[in-house]
Amino acid sequence: MPNPARRLNNLPKYAFAIIDERLRTLQKQGADIIRLDIGNPDLPPADFVVEALCKSAQQPGNHGYAGYSGTPTFRQAVARYYHRRFGVVLDPDREVLPLIGSKEGLVNFSLAYLDAGDLALVPDVGYPSYRMGATLAGADVHLLPLRDENEFLPDLDSIPDQVLRRAKILWINYPNNPTGAIADEPFYEKALTFCRVNNILLASDNPYCDVTFEGYNAPSPLQIEGAKNQTIEFISLSKTYNMAGWRVGAAVGSAEALSHLLTVKSNLDSGHFKPIYDAAISALDQTDDAWLRSRNAIYQERRDLIMHALPHIGLEARKPLGTLYIWAKVLRGNAQRYVESALEDAHVSIAPGTVYGEGGEGYVRLSTSVSTLRILEAIERLKVWYSKYG
Repeated sequence: MPNPARRLNNLPKYAFAIIDERLRTLQKQGADIIRLDIGNPDLPPADFVVEALCKSAQQPGNHGYAGYSGTPTFRQAVARYYHRRFGVVLDPDREVLPLIGSKEGLVNFSLAYLDAGDLALVPDVGYPSYRMGATLAGADVHLLPLRDENEFLPDLDSIPDQVLRRAKILWINYPNNPTGAIADEPFYEKALTFCRVNNILLASDNPYCDVTFEGYNAPSPLQIEGAKNQTIEFISLSKTYNMAGWRVGAAVGSAEALSHLLTVKSNLDSGHFKPIYDAAISALDQTDDAWLRSRNAIYQERRDLIMHALPHIGLEARKPLGTLYIWAKVLRGNAQRYVESALEDAHVSIAPGTVYGEGGEGYVRLSTSVSTLRILEAIERLKVWYSKYG
């Protein structure tokens, strides 16, 4: 066999793939594992979404290619959503591009814009695909620390001039995975000014904008006047509409940036099955605020159960106003040992903070995307385990 490409030397195996392997081994041994490590919604989408899929799949003409740019009706539905949700007007033909989930879009965007010698500004901690996309493109990464004392916002003023001269993309993500932190419009205004001054693209990853609590309404940087010239935003139906396995999302914003992303994508994929688009249109157009509030109330209840339990299992955290996650500091001992012991002895899987970057040392991430009964069971297991944890 020939040697694999050298780029794999700098590309580690995806962290959750490693976790999956470990869990499968334990499950084969008979262990009942409760997974608080991954954001995989346990609830289904609305009934009308499934019905739209079935109805469309029964149409004989819907089984061919749907087009590299998706269907016009899907792009129009995304544009309607942005106008309704954020007051942002998008041209569905130039400023909306369907994605196979948002993850592939994040990586392919790096391939579209970064060469060897270029640089991406990446949050630490942050979703691993920001860094991995730059690595695949052969570019460099400059890490922007997200720390509790700074509300988990990046300090853009601290970036050295020699870094700015090479930087082409600034990644931001609010509500934030993994920290649950939020950003307001003044932050977005500052980030956009920073990008304009330094000729950098603002890449906003916004899949959790509709998974929020206590009346919080997450904004988009595209709401800032003139933002579309400098910004591309990624959304996903995975978390908003409980459609993680359907793998449908979109990139919106700068028409020029989207055209370059399409050049990459059209060489790598052929778009979605048309019934997926039709179901996604149903989700975007028919899901009302009452459905979202009801679903989010379930996540909020689970969040509060975990928050109440944290002092009893050796953790502390800020209460998040968005996302599926609680970013918790380990109060005693090593965080990696904490995670490994909880898995081995309590059979509860928790994500180690270092999955999200070096700044995650000492932290863990817990997810609310399993049933409330299983969360209650996980809490009881962890309490018993931690009483003996040494």
